[in-house]
Amino acid sequence: MRIDILTLFPGMFGEVLDSSILGRAQANNLLSIHVWNIRGFAEDKHRSVDDIPYGGGPGMVMKPDVAVACIEHVKEFNPGKVIYLTPQGTVFDQAKAESLAKEQSLVLLCGHYEGIDQRIRDGWVDDEISIGDYVLTGGELPAMVVVDAIARLIPGVLGDQASACEDSFVNGLLEYPQYTRPSQYRGRKVPQVLLSGNHELIRKWRLKEALRITLTRRPDLLKKRPLTEEEQHLLQEVMLEECDERR
Repeated sequence: MRIDILTLFPGMFGEVLDSSILGRAQANNLLSIHVWNIRGFAEDKHRSVDDIPYGGGPGMVMKPDVAVACIEHVKEFNPGKVIYLTPQGTVFDQAKAESLAKEQSLVLLCGHYEGIDQRIRDGWVDDEISIGDYVLTGGELPAMVVVDAIARLIPGVLGDQASACEDSFVNGLLEYPQYTRPSQYRGRKVPQVLLSGNHELIRKWRLKEALRITLTRRPDLLKKRPLTEEEQHLLQEVMLEECDERR
């Protein structure tokens, strides 16, 4: 998969893209990421990329001629969808990550200042994404989030692809608790069932704890997800246990 990132601050990406899973994915030719400096496409002597908004108002707006020149240059190498990172976009979630991971290539446009000229969005942007209901100073951090979420879904990127299948949100539930050695630490013990070697009991425990955490922290997710008969039974157990604890 190829991802091109268009930004005014390319220096923000180096350490993030070259480290850990993203770095290994590129080294193994599973992912190709290219970062472009939008300012490099400005033609005036000051390399201007923004100007005051028509109609007045605070801040500056990214100029269409510079941004479009960058987009069109990148499209010569990458025919993928152009995605603009903006608080006005649809909220990014696991389903969106899974959808984008199926693409062969993507172009991520990072906004800045008071945003970009609307004509860029109307003529050269295919989709708009927000990573949450808050405002950041630019689209660089959201672009990193989107790249990371997509990359781990590409076959071969994770050492054990099964780990991606058990992540929070993948099956509509938050992930169950994880433990590792030592089995006892400062008086806190690993649940005995995880030491039992009984895979069926472990599976049920993990499912029940996933339901418990989801009920406690994100009950809205349970409303969206049809439950199996087993899950309904386990959820009832969880609710009874929670009621007993509150008494």
